[in-house]
Amino acid sequence: MSDDGGQRAARVFDALGSVYEQAFAHSEAHRRSLKWLLGRLDPGARVLDVGSGTGRPTAETLAGAGHHVLGVDVSPVMVDLASRQVPGAEFRCTDVRELPLEDGSFDAVCVYFSLLQLDRAQQREVLGRLARALRPGGSLVLATVPLDVVEVDAVFMGQPVRVTSFAADALVDVVTGAGLAVLAREDTLFTPDHPDAVAEPHLFLHCGRP
Repeated sequence: MSDDGGQRAARVFDALGSVYEQAFAHSEAHRRSLKWLLGRLDPGARVLDVGSGTGRPTAETLAGAGHHVLGVDVSPVMVDLASRQVPGAEFRCTDVRELPLEDGSFDAVCVYFSLLQLDRAQQREVLGRLARALRPGGSLVLATVPLDVVEVDAVFMGQPVRVTSFAADALVDVVTGAGLAVLAREDTLFTPDHPDAVAEPHLFLHCGRP
């Protein structure tokens, strides 16, 4: 993927806006993932939400539990929605590839479906940086569509997208290669609540930094 991938993603999610939130609102696997993470966080933890979207349910759930959440997203429409919907969290319109990250600066990182428009080298690089941004003992939760595809043009909820991903076992290798341990995982099939959506496999990895 060329460097305009972030701009392409921004256009897609600018167009989707709150429709994306509505389509994924009934994901029980996402809520189980957040429950797992909440169970590992000390009070007032610092959490980075990569691809924070509308702020719901991730930032809203974490901020509501008293944690300090920084959400980043390439879509200005999404950042505006999130800032209004979750005033207890901070949101920035930026590409995670350009976000300065200090080693050990976060207690947890959330990466829910936010890497699919990066190429594989960029996904590895981003996950490596995010792993280093965790303090020792910190947690990273990652969700994706686990398919062995490279720069495949597709339509997602009526919007053209170019998707790159890893098969499940290959993604586990990427995560462990970044220095994280996979502590739990869930594989599920999910159909977004949208007339143009189709059933898609979802993989949730719950990881810790030793």
